[in-house]
Amino acid sequence: MDQVQSAAWSLDGPAPALALAPLPGAGAALRQVHVKAGQVVTRHSHPHEQFILILSGAGRLECEAGTIPLHPGTAIRFAPGAWHSAEFMADTVLAEFNLAEGG
Repeated sequence: MDQVQSAAWSLDGPAPALALAPLPGAGAALRQVHVKAGQVVTRHSHPHEQFILILSGAGRLECEAGTIPLHPGTAIRFAPGAWHSAEFMADTVLAEFNLAEGG
């Protein structure tokens, strides 16, 4: 793997239903996710730790902690195995950081 990698992400323009722009690493991955308004992400979990940061848009996350409004600046950490689901009320762009299992 190269010592330095970069990705050019856009925060503008219409998003398809769901678009992913990954930047993979050796023990983690960062990706930009575009979600279309009205998209529903059903309840799920991951075997790895995950962080998200809402860059633009609006939605609502459901998780063990309850309902969390999603808006620019919202940052969330999910422990491995933590369930969550989401509904997006506006076209949304978020950054998602996934650690490797056991990382």
